[in-house]
Amino acid sequence: MPNCRTHLIFVDPGIKTNAAYYRDVLLKQEMLPHIRAISGDFIFQQDSAPAHRAHETVPLLQGEVPAFVAPNLWPPNSPDLNLVAYKVCGTMQDRVYRAKVRDVDDLKKL
Repeated sequence: MPNCRTHLIFVDPGIKTNAAYYRDVLLKQEMLPHIRAISGDFIFQQDSAPAHRAHETVPLLQGEVPAFVAPNLWPPNSPDLNLVAYKVCGTMQDRVYRAKVRDVDDLKKL
């Protein structure tokens, strides 16, 4: 299997990650194009944050993603199913804490 990871996406300070920003910038401009570039077929799952389950976000993902797990199909607060919280975040934390990080610019270099 190829290396199926994208670069980290940083949200600038002061930006409110509301439904429109999440959908129009993070999904359409950043996440979906990068994911498609490395993997033709993929499963997309997210938590139930308001921006993730917004009125226009869910239909966008249902139309754009080959296998989208809709918010109503994903159990809330399910730690045994939350890969991000238990694997990805832990791996990122291990990598970040190997070096002293003074600011966001240092973090971006990791």
